[in-house]
Amino acid sequence: MSYAVVAHYRCEPADEGTVRAALLKAREGTRAEPANLMYEVHGVADQPGGFLLYERYVDRDGFEAHKVADHFKELIVGTVWPLLVERSVSFAEVL
Repeated sequence: MSYAVVAHYRCEPADEGTVRAALLKAREGTRAEPANLMYEVHGVADQPGGFLLYERYVDRDGFEAHKVADHFKELIVGTVWPLLVERSVSFAEVL
């Protein structure tokens, strides 16, 4: 059963370009991970600075491996998270 992650991020509009670039670069590295099935980055249409990420992994262990990948630590933890004013994440098992 695959494991899904839905993340809602919001940054100040002035930081939107930096966050967008980091998310798109992280997408490249994440899609190359062996356990990744999908990694989509969306800009929220009616919310400046808003992003929605939809991710799927083979299983929870695959997601845990993703969280220790160098590109995750550099781009998400090091670049994106410090610029966020809101962040929420939901986890689910795909039925």
